Amino acid sequence: MEQREGPGVPDGYERLWTPHRMAYIQGEGKPTGEDADIEGCPFCEIAKLDDAEGNIVARGQSMFVVLNKYPYNSGHVMVVPFRHVPDYTDLDADEVAEMGSLTQRVMTVLRSAMGAHGFNIGMNQGQVAGAGIAGHLHQHVVPRWGGDANFMPIIGRTKTLPQYLSDTREQLAAAWERV
Repeated sequence: MEQREGPGVPDGYERLWTPHRMAYIQGEGKPTGEDADIEGCPFCEIAKLDDAEGNIVARGQSMFVVLNKYPYNSGHVMVVPFRHVPDYTDLDADEVAEMGSLTQRVMTVLRSAMGAHGFNIGMNQGQVAGAGIAGHLHQHVVPRWGGDANFMPIIGRTKTLPQYLSDTREQLAAAWERV
């Protein structure tokens, strides 16, 4: 009998299915474009929720720190303005200062609570630059550890996360108060 190849034919690889990510991939519930309407903006909606329900770690005067719903690593947070603005240049001087101070604070918290060794910090400006929600500015803070890029994402194209978002939020919110 001839050996066939292709989708659905057993090939010796294990599959780790993550169908919950399809909503993110397809952009479900995500506003599009640079001037995306405030109505339906997930960041604007999250800010209205209580902290536990919205996975909000901390709130400042003009910004909040929230866990990424689709994290690259455990503890992946975003610093987000309450104000619906698409671009870093739209922030006033006080907002820029608060984004910087909250970023410093979250780094300290992630080191204290989770033992982070380093960080990837940045923002994608505009849809063409990779911003998933281009209409509402947000800065990513991704904690990193030596050896966190193991074979799973490299070979298996799968990221394993050892902690539920709600548990991570509780851990970081508690550390936020201590630090």
